[in-house]
Amino acid sequence: MFKSVFTKYVTAFMIMIGISFSLLAIILSQMVSGYAQDSKSRVIERTSETLTDFITSQYREAGGDFNQFIYFDRDSVEPFISALANFNEDISVILTDANGAVLLTADSGASGFVGSNVSADVMSEVSFGGETTFSGDLGGVFSSKQMIHVSPITDGDGTFTGAVFVCTPSKATDQLIVSMIKTIIMASLWVMLAALISVYMISDKIITPLKEMSRAAKSFASGKFDVRVPVRGRDEVAELATGFNSMAASLANLEDMRRTFLANVSHDLRTPMTTISGFIDGILDGAIPPEKHEYYLGIIRTEIRRLSRLVISLLDITRIQAGERKFNKTAFDICEMARLILISFEQKLEEKKLDVEFECAKDKMIVYADRDAIYQILYNICDNAVKFSREGGKYKISILAKERKVYVSVFNEGIGIPENELPFVFERFYKSDKSRGLDKTGVGLGLYIAKTIIDAHDEEIWVKSVYGQNCEFVFTLPYTPEAEITVKE
Repeated sequence: MFKSVFTKYVTAFMIMIGISFSLLAIILSQMVSGYAQDSKSRVIERTSETLTDFITSQYREAGGDFNQFIYFDRDSVEPFISALANFNEDISVILTDANGAVLLTADSGASGFVGSNVSADVMSEVSFGGETTFSGDLGGVFSSKQMIHVSPITDGDGTFTGAVFVCTPSKATDQLIVSMIKTIIMASLWVMLAALISVYMISDKIITPLKEMSRAAKSFASGKFDVRVPVRGRDEVAELATGFNSMAASLANLEDMRRTFLANVSHDLRTPMTTISGFIDGILDGAIPPEKHEYYLGIIRTEIRRLSRLVISLLDITRIQAGERKFNKTAFDICEMARLILISFEQKLEEKKLDVEFECAKDKMIVYADRDAIYQILYNICDNAVKFSREGGKYKISILAKERKVYVSVFNEGIGIPENELPFVFERFYKSDKSRGLDKTGVGLGLYIAKTIIDAHDEEIWVKSVYGQNCEFVFTLPYTPEAEITVKE
């Protein structure tokens, strides 16, 4: 039913405004009606009391029959009654004798004038009940319903001789309420119009960015990641647009990484396969003489091993990212592990005549991590350090503890890494030695795998380098003092 945000907002606002103004009309009607009735009641009550006091005073002073008093003193009584009636708008005054016969009227809307009779029931209630206020038409004297205040007139002995009726039309109050309701309806219509315009402007401000985001999302679905959403203002919608653009940038970056990854994988797969295919064809076709078969078969073996390492590394990355590789954390001596790795590189270190240093803060430094995974990281970093060290340069492994962390550092003097390439060292297929002059077997995934494993341990790894002089890789591990845990050999 409600297909757009604008329609939903408008409908909700119209319903809220309609309900609010309806309740307002009902409440104000009750309040105004009560106030108007109380106000009118007080006016006619005061008027009636004033007239009654005046007529009673004049009558008692004159004495005699009440009807004759009114007849003979009409000129003194009638102007006073008319003056009070004219002073108060919508006031009618009726003076009757004890039997209800109308003797005098002033500004009355009555259907009968002098000579008419107020019903005997009304006069009976006045004679016994005294002063009172009620609603009615005085038994047909008025053509419409009136609010009436009646005060009895008595002689000096207290005998009921007549009555003063002060009346005001009830329809005056009804007309006031109707007028007020009309005013409320007009006000509500204007408010609804203003609300409609406001909702349109507000919803347009919200909907326009959402539509732009929807179009951008469709562009993303079709593979176009260069679309961005304009950011307007500093509200929640602007924050959403900013977040959307950040997401778009991340998606574009991921897409670039995916393409680069595929290109690198394709290149690193194609190169050894081309080499292998070419040499095998040469051997089979006789283009390569028999005495060189062993040499070229050695090259083929090297390329096959590199290809195997690439596939194993890719599978390892996939398993880690998919959460399939479970890390078996145990306590072990990182210093002992570093010594064993250093011994395994003894021949390469001697070939390059490196100045080797080994520093461990204690004989044993117990860490809590996946032993095999950390061995893989440390071996890879140490191997790279040997490859890229200059002959006779310094080569140092340091293992230090600070608070609850162990800092493992591998330092070497050599070509180093250019400063502009440092942010990309831990990316997939990164190779500082682009020409492979120093590293002929690497596939550019070792440091990426190291970073992935360290991240999985909630630890850190970083690199410092002065290009052309040295390079240092550092990573952290959780330190567990030997007294706290039993080391598994």
